[in-house]
Amino acid sequence: MDTLHKRIINLSALCCFFVLLSGCQTAYYSTMEQLGIHKRDILSDRVEEARDSQQDAKEQFKSALEQFSTLTNFDGGDLEDTYNRLNSEFEESEDAANAVHDRIAAVEDVAEALFDEWQAELDVYTNKNLRRSSEKKLRATKQKYGQLLTAMKRAEKKIDPVLSVFRDQVLFLKHNLNAQAISSLKSELRAVESDVASLVAAMEKSIGEADAFIQTLEK
Repeated sequence: MDTLHKRIINLSALCCFFVLLSGCQTAYYSTMEQLGIHKRDILSDRVEEARDSQQDAKEQFKSALEQFSTLTNFDGGDLEDTYNRLNSEFEESEDAANAVHDRIAAVEDVAEALFDEWQAELDVYTNKNLRRSSEKKLRATKQKYGQLLTAMKRAEKKIDPVLSVFRDQVLFLKHNLNAQAISSLKSELRAVESDVASLVAAMEKSIGEADAFIQTLEK
């Protein structure tokens, strides 16, 4: 989607603020269409946002892992300061995870609305060739979307287990902030590294699917 389209969407979102608060997505999409922005455009924009949120989350979890690794290799210094940095990384990871969840939900919402509308409009055609062409395009788009959603959901499912591990470690250290407690977490490092690596790989797959789907919408 070009820069002008994105600017229009951002400005339009402000105009639709109270509509969004009411939770009436149908009214929101209707308002956007009156502004010349169709569900297809909104879907493309939301997929981009979901992709970017996963990219941000991927980097954040890698950063949190790095901080945990630094902590388990603690060799003198301010324990409180080291703990605070880990806690900060955990809180930022939670925020990143919530952003991913919200963005994926937003994609699902507009995709469902778009495909329902597209399917219903097939019955409006009087030209059989045009209808057949549109139906073929719908099937192809839904297939690509299915691949995208599967990849997104697979990555999303890997987030909470990693968050839980980090949460446990932060809580444990909060009440056991000493060298012995930190040393006891060293045995957890390899498992955490494996979980984060799996999450990062899944997110990279999802990001690739998002790029491919956006290209599909632009054809």
